[in-house]
Parts: sequence; C-alpha cells; structure tokens
Amino acid sequence: MKTICVTELVLDNCLCVNGEIEGLNDTFKKLEFLSMANVELSSLTRLPSLNKLRKLKLSDNVISGGLEILAEKCPNLTYLNLSGNKIKDLSTVEALQNLKNLKSLDLFNCEITNLEDYRESIFELLQQITYLDGFDQEDNEAPDSEEEDDEDGDEDDEDEEEDEAGLPEGYEEEEEEEEEDEDEAGSELGEGEEEVGLSYLMKEEIQDEEDDDDYVEEGEEEEEEEEGLRGQKRKRDAEDDGEEEDD
Repeated sequence: MKTICVTELVLDNCLCVNGEIEGLNDTFKKLEFLSMANVELSSLTRLPSLNKLRKLKLSDNVISGGLEILAEKCPNLTYLNLSGNKIKDLSTVEALQNLKNLKSLDLFNCEITNLEDYRESIFELLQQITYLDGFDQEDNEAPDSEEEDDEDGDEDDEDEEEDEAGLPEGYEEEEEEEEEDEDEAGSELGEGEEEVGLSYLMKEEIQDEEDDDDYVEEGEEEEEEEEGLRGQKRKRDAEDDGEEEDD
C-alpha cells in the first residue's frame, strides 16, 4: 500500500459515516497532526493506525468511551483534545494511562468537568500529563503548541548563528572596494565640475572685457567724428568772416 506523505490533515465538519471518514486510512503513515472536529464521530474503533501522530483533535463529537483504542492506534500522542464530547466519568478517562507520551489533555465542556475535585482527580489518575484544559496544576497556561515552540526556537537559533557568522570573507572587502570606487568617482566628478565652472566664468569675464573694449572704441570714434564736424564748422565760419571783410 502506497504511503501518503502528508504530515497535517484537517477534516473538521466533514461527514462521518459509520464511525469513519471516507479516505482516511493506513496510507497516512507520516501524519503528525489530525483534526476531526464536529464530524459526528461516536467511536474510535475505525481509526487507522497512525504511529507518528502527535496531536489529535476530536472536539465537538459524541464520543462517550472506547478511548483504549488510542494507545493501540496512536501510541505516540502528546496532545489530545476531547472537549465537547459525552465523557462523564473517570473510568472512561482511565484508559488514557497507556498513552505514555501524553502531555496535554482537553476535556472542556464534557460532563466529567462537573465532578467534584475534577482537576485533582485527573492529574492523579493520569500522572504523565502536564496540562489539563490548557493549564497545569499550578494554573500556568500551556503554550499554544509545544512543537511550534520548538520549531520557533530552532529558527531563532539559526538566525543567531547566521548573525554571528556574519558575511562571508571577501564579501565585506568587495563592498568596501565598491564604496571607495564610488567615493573616488564622486570626487573626480566634483573636480571636473569645478574646472568647468571656473573656465566658464573666466570665459564670461573675458567676453565682458571684450564687450567693454568694443564700447570704448565706439565711443572714441563718435568723439572723433564730433570733433571733425566742429573743426569743419569753425573753418566755414572763418571763411564767411573773411568774405564779409572784403566786402
């Protein structure tokens, strides 16, 4: 039989027929998380063998007994949620003693929670568990998922190792060389711009001087023309005066 490589499966609100969900069978050998909430499940006898299953959610069904099958089909369970089922007495829960790895059990909204000294009795009966209905014996809240916490811790450790390791050798040197090249290019560009600016100003100044010289030359020419005209006028006046004396 072919193995289906699925580690997590959620079948909440699926229709359960004769105590089983069609398609859920022994091919899910790698399954680690299974949720079958609100599927009208009344018995666990048809549950497939899931040796790697660690978390099982069976909340809001109509299970009233037969929990001993879990130790046979899912021997490595660490988390079991039976909240909202028809579990009424301690003898029903006693069958979970064979789940040696069970750390967290949820019986919230089951009739058994109405028993006097319910929590103390469960912790005494199932000494392997740490959390009942989300809290330990000292009323400390359970983490959302022990498995997720472990994964997050591993990821944090990897991030810290990467930070400590830093960038590969040579990478930092390449970055520094690139920055130096950029600075040199920037400084050369700045000098070039300054030279262009100075030469431009000098050209403008020279052009202004040439314009001034042109203006001076034009002024001198105008003065020479005016003096010439005045000289001619004086000559004509002298000639006119000589003619009058002759008369």
